Amino acid sequence: MLLKKNVFVIVLVVILAGIAIYQNAQRENKETLMPTEQAPKVNFLAPSFTLKGLDGKDYTIGGPREKPLLVNFWASWCGPCEEEAPDLVDVYNKYQGQFDLYAVNVTPGDKMENITKFVETYKYPFPVLLDKQGTNADTYRVVAIPTSFLIDRNGVIREVIHVLSPKELDKRIAGLIKG
Repeated sequence: MLLKKNVFVIVLVVILAGIAIYQNAQRENKETLMPTEQAPKVNFLAPSFTLKGLDGKDYTIGGPREKPLLVNFWASWCGPCEEEAPDLVDVYNKYQGQFDLYAVNVTPGDKMENITKFVETYKYPFPVLLDKQGTNADTYRVVAIPTSFLIDRNGVIREVIHVLSPKELDKRIAGLIKG
């Protein structure tokens, strides 16, 4: 009788241990692994840089932050950038305080007077940064403008986008905010 009881206890312990190991393995598989490398690609850490804004302040891109970030590379002479500008303003105003938006002007081929006129025309309420040498656009491998990078709170690039319809842009920003 004692032998049967011991066998029963051992079998029960083995079954419970198996269940615990299985559940732990399932939980580990569900956790998102944090990338460790920087690259201007989806699911990589956003390359870090700091630029001056038109307001004279320094703004840093890359690394963990309080809110997700949309980084938009643009130029004043870019037709699609003009089309996109009102949509960026609308989505920024709609979700203000829930995400950051930095408009990075790729300035080597742009004149300061054209940049400020563009910003004033579209009433940009978000920081406008000046990539005077174009080195950050190169780092992010921007080959066409506008190009935007959606970066989560952990500093990971979640999506690279070009011009989207207002509805699609809104959907992507809402998804970024939800995480």
